[in-house]
Amino acid sequence: MTIREFKMPDVGEGLTEAEILKWYVQPGDTVTDGQVVCEVETAKAAVELPIPFDGVVHALLFEEGTTVDVGQVIISVQTEAGAGAEAPVQEAAPAAAVTPAAVEAEEPAAAARQPVLVGYGVSTASTKRRPRKAFAGAPAQNGTAPAAAPAAPAAPVLPAVPAQPSGERPLAKPPVRKLAKDLGIDLASVVPTGDGGVVTREDVHAAAAAAITPQAVPAAAPAAAPVAAPAVQAAEVPASARETRIPVKGVRKVTAQAMVGSAFTAPHVTEFITLDVTRTMKLVQELKDDPDLAGLRINPLLLIAKAVLVAVRRNPDVNASWDEAAQEIVLKHYVNLGIAAATPRGLIVPNIKDAHAKTLGELSTALSELVATARDGKTSPADMQNGTLTITNVGVFGVDTGTPILNPGESAILAVGAIKLQPWVHKGKVKPRQVTTLALSFDHRLIDGELGSRFLADIAAVLEHPRRLITWS
Repeated sequence: MTIREFKMPDVGEGLTEAEILKWYVQPGDTVTDGQVVCEVETAKAAVELPIPFDGVVHALLFEEGTTVDVGQVIISVQTEAGAGAEAPVQEAAPAAAVTPAAVEAEEPAAAARQPVLVGYGVSTASTKRRPRKAFAGAPAQNGTAPAAAPAAPAAPVLPAVPAQPSGERPLAKPPVRKLAKDLGIDLASVVPTGDGGVVTREDVHAAAAAAITPQAVPAAAPAAAPVAAPAVQAAEVPASARETRIPVKGVRKVTAQAMVGSAFTAPHVTEFITLDVTRTMKLVQELKDDPDLAGLRINPLLLIAKAVLVAVRRNPDVNASWDEAAQEIVLKHYVNLGIAAATPRGLIVPNIKDAHAKTLGELSTALSELVATARDGKTSPADMQNGTLTITNVGVFGVDTGTPILNPGESAILAVGAIKLQPWVHKGKVKPRQVTTLALSFDHRLIDGELGSRFLADIAAVLEHPRRLITWS
């Protein structure tokens, strides 16, 4: 019998530490190659770690809630002699190649699982990190055991474009995996076009379109609104206690640092506008009843997001960033629309890539996937990068308005207040109308008062008269 050690890998972009949130195994449990043994939280996301060999758990080196440096041994496993015992523990994959992948929430915690880190293989490593594209049944190198890659369905033969290699787990982000599952598409049969052989959302849609029987999107899509964070379950506190200290780490720590940096780097300006959204609320209901949109989640946030995109098209200079090193303003010709989401681990802002190019249905699907992924704690670091503008829906908490702080690197953030029935002058008479308040904070280095005012006024104009979604597009 041989004791092998598994070290904390670099599960983020050069991050140096991670907190162990939960152990899925205990000493004495049998583990298999690729099985998830624990969940850890980095400064950017929660990630499940698979172990790269078979055996019986010998010891857990750290308790739950402990922050561990990358490279430290976190678990030791007793393996059979001769079963690849001479091979060292697989090294952590390069930071740029490691991102969280989809994990089915319904699966038992200790069941055999596929790897959940892109680039984190299931075969025993040799002295050097093995090439990612290894095939099942390949002869062992340097006396190590053959790679035990899981079987995957053969990809269909397509002209001029290679499909996923046999035995290789397809690479895809969590929202793309969920989309493929919803559409009934086997990722192993999808031809990837993304960098590094990653399956993109467009690849899945193309595969669905090519299928003989199109799959319908399930009707029970998650709500496209920020996820309310449940109350943190604190430890028992004596009635006589006058203070309680809560360690700040992980996502909360990075969020705090980013907000301080943003508040004291970008000169913030906030403007407010109160408006009548009765017509928009009526349109929401009409779209819900539209059979052409059956299965999609239609809500006010969807039309607010669409209004923001229309306003960006009319005021393209708001979609920019500040390059401090070059002392340049960088105009963006794409919109990666961020949606602030409150999760149990803190506030995160994933964004919808190229939101400006999406139809209403595609935008609805993207919002639903974004929120579902955030709720499950599976938002990857890549999903939170390169945002250009953000929407934060404080209205879901009953709040009328606020002065939001910019997401670092972005030019503006729109806070949407609660939509309430209020007395309003309509056609010369005071009537009950659906009213809300919008607050727009923007970086005054990029957006002056005139541009910011026109941008906010255009958003309000679309929501007051939603037919402008057509006439202004």
